[in-house]
Amino acid sequence: MAAGVAAVPLTGCGLLDRDDPTPPPDPLEPLAAEARSLADRHRAAIAADPGLADRLTPIADAHAAHADELRRVIGRPGPSAAASPDPSAAGGDRAAVLAALRTAEQRGRDNAAKACADAPGDRAALLGAITAARATHLEALK
Repeated sequence: MAAGVAAVPLTGCGLLDRDDPTPPPDPLEPLAAEARSLADRHRAAIAADPGLADRLTPIADAHAAHADELRRVIGRPGPSAAASPDPSAAGGDRAAVLAALRTAEQRGRDNAAKACADAPGDRAALLGAITAARATHLEALK
């Protein structure tokens, strides 16, 4: 009887021919991408109006550092580095550029606050710091 069971083919059960599944996306992936995008937007604004460099460079650097730290916590590299910022992406007069950056920072702060509220304790401190930084960016952009 045992010989009959052993003769049953194992194909189709998936036990022997499974590939490792791709892990699901980390909940921090969108926040890391947003941080990188915010850094790029600030750098594009600087390229379009170099007079904004003193004001925007620290903000762009903070976003880049946040993106790097989020990627470290996620444990997976992000997409390859973006091309140099396109100055035309930040077109408009200075007031319009700053208004657009404020809107992006507000959305980013709200996203970081939600991620912080939903995060497990080991990630909440980082997300709280990112939320606070984005709140200060809003003040710097007034």
